[in-house]
Amino acid sequence: MKTVAELTDRFRTAGLRVTPQRQAVFALLQGDVTHPTVEALYEASRESMPTISQRTVYQTVHDLAALGEVRLLDLGTGSFRVDPNVEHDHHHLVCESCGAVRDVELSVGNLVLPAQAAAGFDVAAIDVIVRGRCPECGAPDA
Repeated sequence: MKTVAELTDRFRTAGLRVTPQRQAVFALLQGDVTHPTVEALYEASRESMPTISQRTVYQTVHDLAALGEVRLLDLGTGSFRVDPNVEHDHHHLVCESCGAVRDVELSVGNLVLPAQAAAGFDVAAIDVIVRGRCPECGAPDA
């Protein structure tokens, strides 16, 4: 993900307002590999800016997504997750116990769709979600 300064320039170039609140959201996403929810970003931003509104955080995240600087992921965890890693294609591991999400590199280059299912369908992207339990949650009791 770009730096706070780079995102500030990107917003200004796109004609979007840059406020200290938006820059706080930029900073929270910098280097974050946890795929936070927008709600988690809001709560974290309130620590340094108690008056920030949830609407500001949501709008900032949606503006970042519209500019291609983050991806909004619906991974079935109940809330959209924010993925600031847009530099390269990747997929996701999702813990069914705690909801943790992390990136995983998978080769799907040899994936073959059944001709009948794919007939007339123009594939734009392939997203793979691998579900299970993270090491912290451990394997379920047998």
